[in-house]
Amino acid sequence: MRRIFSVFLLALILIAGQPLIVSAQEEAKVSVLVDGSPLYLEVLPVIQNDRILVPFRAIAEAINIQVSWDDQTRTINGTDGNTTVSLQLDNPVAYRNDTSINMVVAPQIVEGRTLIPLRFFSEAFDCQVFWDGNMYQASITSPNRAMTVIGFYALGDSQTSSWTDLFGQVYPDASIGNTDVISVLALGWYSIDKEGNLLEQSRTGWQRPEGWEKVLNTAQQYDLTSEMVVHVTDGDGSLTALLSDSEAMKRAARAISKEARQYSGVNLDFEGLGFQDSGEKLQQVQQRFTNFAALLNQEIKAQGSGLTLTLHAPNSAYPGYDYSSLGQIADRIIIMAYDYGPRPEPVSQVEQAVKMACSTVPAHKLLLGISAPSETADSIDAKIDIAKRYDLGGIALWRLGVINDGMWQTLRASLHGDR
Repeated sequence: MRRIFSVFLLALILIAGQPLIVSAQEEAKVSVLVDGSPLYLEVLPVIQNDRILVPFRAIAEAINIQVSWDDQTRTINGTDGNTTVSLQLDNPVAYRNDTSINMVVAPQIVEGRTLIPLRFFSEAFDCQVFWDGNMYQASITSPNRAMTVIGFYALGDSQTSSWTDLFGQVYPDASIGNTDVISVLALGWYSIDKEGNLLEQSRTGWQRPEGWEKVLNTAQQYDLTSEMVVHVTDGDGSLTALLSDSEAMKRAARAISKEARQYSGVNLDFEGLGFQDSGEKLQQVQQRFTNFAALLNQEIKAQGSGLTLTLHAPNSAYPGYDYSSLGQIADRIIIMAYDYGPRPEPVSQVEQAVKMACSTVPAHKLLLGISAPSETADSIDAKIDIAKRYDLGGIALWRLGVINDGMWQTLRASLHGDR
């Protein structure tokens, strides 16, 4: 029926003496991916002269470009801090850092939205653009970007050795290994009991090993900084007891601060808060943890140490963390966006966690936590792309010792090399 109608319409137009060219391109719906994720567009992309036009704000936000609109000159200005691009409605001449460039198609208004050439704008900011003519799909890959990569260093057997994974040799020998990817070591060697005593041998299995000084010295040789991780879970209520006792919190803060002098900072990993809590009870749980974070931060800042908080994701089963308040206290926050159930971790839920965190905490303070046992070499790339797309400060890997060669290749290519 549709074919008959199209033939009939074409005949009418030809009879009227007005030629019409209808192509498959003009009928097909174009989709756009940015770093592997679909880009939502209020106005569908338009193809003109083999060029794709898309709403300028949508594409700019997707690749972290700050844009402004000059109503008087009808000009779009976009910048990433280094490169500036200017485009004017209905003008095929654009400017990149004051250099004029002729475009095949000029920016224009379609359905009340200002559309700009996708390839020109993206490539002006060093993105790669790929076109799949069969799928009618444009894929944009944002440029590689250096970011902080925290690697959790924990004890393991000979097959899951953090040392071997990091330094590429069997302890105590060392080489550059994968130290070119990692920038910070989070050393999981401590816990706290409910009285606020710092533990080197904990019930959760976090132990400070013999020869721990060798790890710190070798890390320093390869320009890695280090954090002491203090890990406590609330499975038996000991964490709740600690946070309910002001004297125990003071004792814990002092003990952690004293030990932290051997490291560049503290990584506080208090897990399990807020499970099945709601209303005033949940607010109380959140406030107690915030109070302790503030107390500890005050102690360690006096000696120049930084504070990292490793937190359950905002969309997890553990809502006992006030991201907004904690974001004002901590130097950085690791979002544990994993343990949702399926493996690899669902991109939609990971992205939701990041969006929720970014709504109350500056993006540069946030790092996306990635659980290596839940991912593959391909799926870990999608998680890195989320961190890049939301302009996060970096990623954190749980954990060294279980990251396979394919994942290391992906990490190195996505963060430092060519795709």
